[in-house]
Amino acid sequence: MTYFENERIYDDTDEELDVIASKAKRAQWRHKLIGPKFLRFGRRIKYRGADLNAYVEASLVETNNAA
Repeated sequence: MTYFENERIYDDTDEELDVIASKAKRAQWRHKLIGPKFLRFGRRIKYRGADLNAYVEASLVETNNAA
């Protein structure tokens, strides 16, 4: 399943990214070099859609549905 458009480049100000974390939290993650991969162009931060989808998939928690 894809949550973001794989070929799109997302800007850090795009509201769609708030699904993953707030803008402030993403800034903390970048400082700690955790979270989704990102591109830095000077002060501009961009994310590739494919990298966002990979991050979401890696964050998937599977549960045991045996009740």
